[in-house]
Amino acid sequence: MQKIAPHLWFDKEAKEAAEFYTSVFPESKIKDTTTLHNTPSGTVDIVTFELLRQEFVAISAGPLFKFNEAISFVVNCTTQEEIDYYWEKLSAVPEAEQCGWLKDRYGLSWQIVPTALGEMMKDKDPKKLARVSDAFLKMKKFDIKTLKWAYTGEK
Repeated sequence: MQKIAPHLWFDKEAKEAAEFYTSVFPESKIKDTTTLHNTPSGTVDIVTFELLRQEFVAISAGPLFKFNEAISFVVNCTTQEEIDYYWEKLSAVPEAEQCGWLKDRYGLSWQIVPTALGEMMKDKDPKKLARVSDAFLKMKKFDIKTLKWAYTGEK
């Protein structure tokens, strides 16, 4: 058991969401499901699952809380194919897409980010940083090739 695990509150979709997320990410599984009856929220499902060996807990406990962009999960991707895969699987709210951020069908925010961008942003050259920033601020889904062109200043 890991020391800290994100806990996700769903209205009634905890099991469905856990099944969906474990189908999207490799090395993922549902570890445990518990159903509590006669709680103040009625029947409550608690699901413990892993995504890429990172443990999460999901609860179906009624419509008291909603997800917002204050919390998001970053998925670091090494290839454009990986970015495209996660974007296709997770994005469900096109109007919420910007700068590598998306929202899934449950309202949870994700950042699908190329690892190359992190390396580019460590550069001390202000001109390179400005070009890369200008490029990614115009993007919804990140395009590694365009980011690299912006970084080098050539096409």
